[in-house]
Amino acid sequence: MLMSNSARPARLHYLANGFRVIAPGDHVICAVSGGRIAVDALRYWSVARQEPYASAEEAAQAMHGVGARV
Repeated sequence: MLMSNSARPARLHYLANGFRVIAPGDHVICAVSGGRIAVDALRYWSVARQEPYASAEEAAQAMHGVGARV
């Protein structure tokens, strides 16, 4: 039986030019907003913090320590 990755969070290792899949899934959780980000739509992350962001604005918030963190 084939296993589906839908509704399962992925575990990723974030690199400077991409990411490596540690555990397959269809989404990750934004470190700032707590919202779901489809893995194929993921564009923003921090290598140093190893966390994903839903948008450039949320990435900037995380880098400057602004806004609530989940």
